[in-house]
Amino acid sequence: MTRRFTVGLTGGIGSGKSTVARAFEAHGVEIVDADALAHGLTAPGGAAIPALRTAFGNEVIDDSGALDRGRMRQIAFADPGARRRLEGILHPMIRAETDRLARSARSRYVILMIPLLVESGDPHARCDRVLVVDCPEEEQIRRVMARSGLPRAEVEAIMATQASRATRLAAADDVVDNSGEPAALSARVAILHRGYLDLASRRGTEQ
Repeated sequence: MTRRFTVGLTGGIGSGKSTVARAFEAHGVEIVDADALAHGLTAPGGAAIPALRTAFGNEVIDDSGALDRGRMRQIAFADPGARRRLEGILHPMIRAETDRLARSARSRYVILMIPLLVESGDPHARCDRVLVVDCPEEEQIRRVMARSGLPRAEVEAIMATQASRATRLAAADDVVDNSGEPAALSARVAILHRGYLDLASRRGTEQ
């Protein structure tokens, strides 16, 4: 099956990727959310739970049978080797499912919302366009602290494991500034949507 025109939506933690994704959904675009897939894989009975239990032991599995995300985060931040093992289990599963869902999408183009798109290699190997949601780093920290209750040091530790703002922007074909008013965000998404429809249509005529 020919790959549908694909936009990779990414950005640092707290940048507002979900807000931007919802704005595209309002235009009828299908979103494949890698984070949501990861939560499903690590929920009670999730496909990744047996491998996680084998790799890290029962201490990372909570009483419900789901991954204890707080405990796993502590282990992964303390030990880069543990983080690589975690990624080695989850990333192939997430990639296979995101690709499957993207192929079955029915909208004119599909958005893959992948927080670590830039970190995982050449994003253009999977996506026709890379769309980065951007905001100042201090705003990222404020948002994450407000929504999750994590201390600043822990938020900064998470950000340190992600690509820098400059690296993400260097990989971007398109950028959404999510530091301003909602009306400005909606207008920017509408412009991008029209552009992606045009690009998707042009690629369709070339195939």
